[in-house]
Amino acid sequence: MSSPTIQWYPGHIAKAEKQLSKNLDKVDLIIEVRDARIPLATSHPRLKRWTNGKEHLLVINRRDMISIEARMAWDQWFRQKGQVPWWCDAKSGIGVQQIQEAAIRSGKELNERRLKRGMQKRPVRALILGFPNVGKSALINRLVRKKVVDSARKAGVTRTLRWIRVGQRLDLLDAPGVLPPRIDNQHAALCLALCDDIGQAAYDVEIVAISFLKLLISLKYKTAAGVNSKLIKQRYGFPLVEETSDTHNWLTTVAEKHTSGNTSRMAQRLLDDYRKNLLGLIALELP
Repeated sequence: MSSPTIQWYPGHIAKAEKQLSKNLDKVDLIIEVRDARIPLATSHPRLKRWTNGKEHLLVINRRDMISIEARMAWDQWFRQKGQVPWWCDAKSGIGVQQIQEAAIRSGKELNERRLKRGMQKRPVRALILGFPNVGKSALINRLVRKKVVDSARKAGVTRTLRWIRVGQRLDLLDAPGVLPPRIDNQHAALCLALCDDIGQAAYDVEIVAISFLKLLISLKYKTAAGVNSKLIKQRYGFPLVEETSDTHNWLTTVAEKHTSGNTSRMAQRLLDDYRKNLLGLIALELP
């Protein structure tokens, strides 16, 4: 019996996407934010349509949540594809200044063209775009150097478009997280669920936790993935099993020890522990 599909496209996202389409002509630059743990799963299939010849800045947030080896592997992969990734940790501010400088530089040609036409210089207008909960609001707050938008590590906090000024040379359009109306790649959907980049109403916690354990087993011997079997055993008292067929029994056994046999609570704890980096710096995707 196959697992139920993971789909999530709430009304506020559909509404935001319509607003987004109406405002694309007003921006010069698209700053796309992805999650370092899952940089492919957080790539929107409509990105090329939205950029449509505009400058594109690829920002990969939460660099602190994966190993250096994983970051280096992805950095090389993106550069081979002709993209320059800008790595940051919006929560601490690491890499944010470089992103601001890159965004302002992208507007140099824009203002040169304006001056040739006898027009005044103006700030670069940049759209902050990405999936829910990839850290867009945290990045904006760091760029502005104060809290101007609500930020939380859960999906669906930002619900409307809003212009925000960053100094005299950069204006940002903050948009709600956008998702494709249908997620055909269910492995990508699983990754979104594990990283809390999709609403919890979209999935069964126990099924996702068991799938997470199977994914850990598949990544166990890939050094860059950062799966730390010793840390998992230390935290739960039982080592990570070798066979994916044993993951349900593992969850049941661990639940008996930590949550009086409540597998749903244990499944939620497992996911929360991963999201808080309590299981180590684990990259769910590798190039």
